Amino acid sequence: MAPVPSRYELTPNPQGIAFYRDLFMECRRHGIEPLVTLSHFDVPMHLVIEYGSWRNRKMVDFFTRYARTCFTAFDGLVKYWLTFNEINILLHSPFSGADLVFAEGENVEQVKYQATHHELIASALATKIAHEVNPANQVGCMLAGGNFYPWSCKPQDVCAALEKDRENLFFIDVQASGAYPAWTGRLFREKGIEVAMADGDDAILKHTVDFVSFSYYASRCASAEMNEHNSSAANVVKSLANPHVSRSEWGWGIDPLGLRITMNMMYDRYQKPLFLVENGLGARDEPDANGEINDDYRISYLREHIRAMGDAIADGIPVIGYTTWGCIDLVAASTGEMSKRYGFVYVDRDDRGNGTLARRRKRSFWWYKKVIASNGADLD
Repeated sequence: MAPVPSRYELTPNPQGIAFYRDLFMECRRHGIEPLVTLSHFDVPMHLVIEYGSWRNRKMVDFFTRYARTCFTAFDGLVKYWLTFNEINILLHSPFSGADLVFAEGENVEQVKYQATHHELIASALATKIAHEVNPANQVGCMLAGGNFYPWSCKPQDVCAALEKDRENLFFIDVQASGAYPAWTGRLFREKGIEVAMADGDDAILKHTVDFVSFSYYASRCASAEMNEHNSSAANVVKSLANPHVSRSEWGWGIDPLGLRITMNMMYDRYQKPLFLVENGLGARDEPDANGEINDDYRISYLREHIRAMGDAIADGIPVIGYTTWGCIDLVAASTGEMSKRYGFVYVDRDDRGNGTLARRRKRSFWWYKKVIASNGADLD
């Protein structure tokens, strides 16, 4: 029998709330509109050890209590909310995506899709609560985005790309449309999955998100012969290397047009405003003899992707906003390296943990400052 939650689990931390209220008020003072993710790959280890993380239905109650606390404590300071960061990563990297640990011989697919259902119920209930606390609240889902191109026009490759896209979009299909898509019936039969659902779950899922947010770093390729031996290990979501686009040092395809394609596909599918909340280039940044970091490659990457987003807007797609990944160098989640840098601010730290942590602004910092000031009009 699971232990009864202690009073510390039931009572919000007042120091934590005060910290974030101060942070959000400071953002407001500087004209910054906060965008807050409730869960960003960070299930508390107590919940992993005691309850098995999202495999356990009790997590729904824990999450909704936490969500209501946030919506209430920060009412009037935060309007835009995301429930789960890159929710589809649960299928590709279950521990980082949802802190799932499997027993030997366990049906991994069963556990992943049961945990998925619990997250989808929690997201829908959080959306309902947010609207109850303040009807002005806007709640979004968050996808690790990027279309799969068929490796060739061979029908089997086209079908493989369709199936990969469906797998990737499954979570957003439910969060944006309010029901499981029809094709999941066959998927569950073939994988031997029986998702346990409580009475009323179908009605809960009808509380759909207000907008669809996503990250975009690269497009992907799929073929009928795709397997662990010929797919790239460069990203958590496996892909074949596309010979028609350039690639970063870590093998991520640099494909600005793919962003426009992805945005058109998602708006055609969901008919909800889009919000691009992660976009950036991981690269090795080295200070020159004067200590300057001239990351023109990052400027070029961001410039072309912002232009592609502008083309999508011209296509008629409503876009709420754009944020990069990220503001400051940190350890890359995909590889665990400090040397794979994304920020506009350089941090003196190497992969072994050596360095002073001193910070200096890269050339891209000054460039992006102009982009923000011009609302994307000045990309030179």
